[in-house]
Amino acid sequence: MAIPEGIAPTEAHVPFDMADAATALIDATGTVVGWTTAAERLLGYPAPEVLKRPGTMLLAAPEDAAKAVSIAEQCGERGGWGGLLEVRHQSGRRLAVGLRVSPVTGLGGGTCWLISAIDVATIPTWAVSGSLLQAFLTRSPIGMAVLSPDLRYVWMNDTLERYGGVPRGERLGRRMADSLPGLDTEALEGKMRQVLETGVPVIDYEYRGWTLAEPHHEHAYSTSFFRLDNADGHPVGVCYMGIDVTDRWRARERLALLSEASEHIGSTLDVMRTAQELAEFAVPRLADFVTVDLLDSVLRGEEPPTQRTRFLPKFRRAGQASIHEGCPESIAAPGDAVAISPASPFACSFLEGEAILDPELDASLGAWTGDDPARARKVREFGMRSLMVVPICARGTILGVASFVRTRHPDPFEPDDLVLAEELVTRAALCVDNARRYSREHTAALALQRSLLPHALSGGQALEVASRYLPTDARNGVGGDWFDVIPLSGARVALVVGDVVGHGITAAATMGRLRTAVHTLADMDLPPEELLAHLDDLVIRLTEEESGQEGVGAAVLGATCLYAVYDPVTRRCTMARAGHPPPAVVDPGGAVSYPPLPAGPPLGLGSLPFESAELELPAGSLIALFTDGLIETCDQDIDVGLGRLSNALAQPGLPLEELCSTVVDALLTRPQSDDVALLLARTNTLGAGHVVSWDLPHDPAVVANARSLAVHQLAEWGLEELVMTTELIVSELVTNAIRHGTGPIRLRLIRHDVLICEVADTSSTSPRLRHARTTDEGGRGLFLVAQMTRRWGTRYTEGGKLIWAEQDLPDPA
Repeated sequence: MAIPEGIAPTEAHVPFDMADAATALIDATGTVVGWTTAAERLLGYPAPEVLKRPGTMLLAAPEDAAKAVSIAEQCGERGGWGGLLEVRHQSGRRLAVGLRVSPVTGLGGGTCWLISAIDVATIPTWAVSGSLLQAFLTRSPIGMAVLSPDLRYVWMNDTLERYGGVPRGERLGRRMADSLPGLDTEALEGKMRQVLETGVPVIDYEYRGWTLAEPHHEHAYSTSFFRLDNADGHPVGVCYMGIDVTDRWRARERLALLSEASEHIGSTLDVMRTAQELAEFAVPRLADFVTVDLLDSVLRGEEPPTQRTRFLPKFRRAGQASIHEGCPESIAAPGDAVAISPASPFACSFLEGEAILDPELDASLGAWTGDDPARARKVREFGMRSLMVVPICARGTILGVASFVRTRHPDPFEPDDLVLAEELVTRAALCVDNARRYSREHTAALALQRSLLPHALSGGQALEVASRYLPTDARNGVGGDWFDVIPLSGARVALVVGDVVGHGITAAATMGRLRTAVHTLADMDLPPEELLAHLDDLVIRLTEEESGQEGVGAAVLGATCLYAVYDPVTRRCTMARAGHPPPAVVDPGGAVSYPPLPAGPPLGLGSLPFESAELELPAGSLIALFTDGLIETCDQDIDVGLGRLSNALAQPGLPLEELCSTVVDALLTRPQSDDVALLLARTNTLGAGHVVSWDLPHDPAVVANARSLAVHQLAEWGLEELVMTTELIVSELVTNAIRHGTGPIRLRLIRHDVLICEVADTSSTSPRLRHARTTDEGGRGLFLVAQMTRRWGTRYTEGGKLIWAEQDLPDPA
């Protein structure tokens, strides 16, 4: 008699009514000692062929004899057995029967087995499968229960009993709230009342809570409810089935948490802020106290070491958060250096590049605190009892370590918590690395910009200057507009403003090259139109050389520039422009005008010559040089911008710095679409008290007279300390003009920030500094001038050339 797999023998659950069943009696030796007429009808064996023969002859297969013995043993233990079996008919065919085996006491006092069987073909299917159904309901992996209309337990299976942790006997006849305090029983009973009233099932209702089976662990369950009706259609109870979906709930919650983390971590390109966002997000969602410590090199924007060593580098606290206000658990403030014990989990995680889970911190408390009594005191004071340490790794490089601690949370960290912490740290690590890279590039860009723009503007006694520089990329501070104030010989000052196509670091680098070129050309004392012509040639050459580099050629080609030279002695300003807007000139009374300068082409086109224009400016006049980003917007004509600029500049009494701010505030009322540079210069004049000149004949005898004139003037200016050097300079320059030049000679002395000595003649021959040999009788004049002066040079004029030399004024003290 084979026992069907999956069916546990039991006497308590009889599959059907056995009143009319075929019956046989088998003694303790396995011999058939009783046989009924119903048994003969069922199996075809008359009584003489069966009685006193082994009962195994009735089995469907001889090898089932051992299973028959097992049935007998289980009947002795359980008081009976019921189920489906296959037996053999007298004709040899197999026959499925429903069977019940019960132990009885024989006449001699021994145990006999009363066997009742019925053909399954003669009974209803539901009755045949009753025992199967009972076993399925009782041992199903799905928790099941039946409650009465007043919502009291009347039946439950083993799985539900295990879920609740309360024995079946203590729950039958009672309400849910009486035995399951950790669940929202009010909501659950509300769902069941709804089902009892409407008859509409509730499917997959999820809820969370704890039970007495695991009072310290929250679980999630999915439950379905449906109504039980009698034959008349009246409800007699409600059935619910539930499964533990904690793993699914945790996975879904983890995905939701990671999605939320993407919105909260990495909101800025600031390393410290990103680290703080990671700490704040993890508290209290995952831990009660979180610290984020980064390499000192990372916080400086430098490249972290790519090769692992056995030595701990310097760490700094970059972020921390706690369930307690002010993070009293921490031994360091953000930005402070953090001392690390080499044997601590922190050090192991960093050096090995692996996350560490320490559910019970007591085991590694000594290694974690090391020799630091302050850390040990904090651990004891706040009850730190569970720890996770995760390396912050991005693009194969470890940037730091994040530590997660639980103090108040009842559960220790589990492997699932470590997986979540690693995912959070991985996402934050990319943000930290991006912020670090941005900081490095931003620092480099700012350093480049600072190196390219003038650190301090000074017009000396000739001009009072102020400026504003507003790149489109205000965050990075890098743009292509530029300006400069360049001191020239003869107390003159050059004003420059330019605009390079594009924005960003490429435009800034191009701007730096042009600014350097203008400085070099300005030192040659070239007139404005000639300087722009040389600059145009340079741009054409750069465009040709860098035609294959994307963005570089485009940035330099089409650049614009305005170059102006102001002479405080003559009060004349000479200007030329290359595709740049003309400057605004404000007279001392506040009237604004835009001089009609010849419109030269942008740099790099090489199609038209450049021309200059000369203006005479009264003392106190204002020159405003600017780039087109100040006056042009996408929704208004340039004339509107010029009109607004005129209104802003027409305030002659304002200090220049205040006037700069006023102009910017008045014109930049919306987000910029282009870089903006503004340079304001207010003119001063060097009067007769600072300048003196003499016309000298072309005669060698005049040299002594020239020295006398210079000495007398120095005495009037109180510069007696410079008499000796000035005599030598005047003597050498005048002698050189007489010897190598022609026509009349002019000697001029200018006193402002320095003392300038100029000698002009009608020759265009440039002097050359020579190093005379010891046997030479001459050739040392300009060499001596160069040794005794601050600087010297040659400037060409309309009628010839001019040699000048500057000396520092003596200290007034």
